Amino acid sequence: MASGEGSNFEALILACRADQPPADVVLLVVNNPGCRAQERAGRLAVPCRLIDHRRHPSREALDDALIEAFTAAAVDLVVMAGWMRIVSPRLVAAFPGRLVNIHPSLLPSFRGLDAVGQALAAGVTLAGCTAHLVNEEVDAGEILVQAAVPVHAHDDHASLATRIQRQEHRILPLAVALAAQRLRDRTAAGAGRGTAAVQPSG
Repeated sequence: MASGEGSNFEALILACRADQPPADVVLLVVNNPGCRAQERAGRLAVPCRLIDHRRHPSREALDDALIEAFTAAAVDLVVMAGWMRIVSPRLVAAFPGRLVNIHPSLLPSFRGLDAVGQALAAGVTLAGCTAHLVNEEVDAGEILVQAAVPVHAHDDHASLATRIQRQEHRILPLAVALAAQRLRDRTAAGAGRGTAAVQPSG
């Protein structure tokens, strides 16, 4: 899922094609027609679907369309790689433990919009990025991977955001690999419970 430039989407594609993680990106969904992410999908030969939030009367209606698209594509994980919309509990419930987000701060600090601007305004000396599982509270799900980025005295919004984004490109594939391994472990545990033998009495 992407809304704008799509650089995290492309970084994830390239990592997957290098087998790090061993996964396939089978669908990109964008909500802004003509966004750069859509162009990247065409260049990288990844199927792309436009689900414009402006054409849906509510957040829940948008998420219903997303659920339909991802279910039809039979995805295992959903990655919010620069998705600039708050999702509803409906999407979270459809993919429990299978929805990953990347956020440009060291959560739990600077949740929500313009985390880079928030960090600069607060005068911190250390910023960064976080890949985390998504729950019903904004930017509050379980943390998977983080990377710290020092804030230099001469930094402005653009320079700090650029350095943070480089680390996003590095940690997002790691987070996807970790989330996928957790999913495999959970599936294996469930399969083990389902096939347990019971010795008949008597």
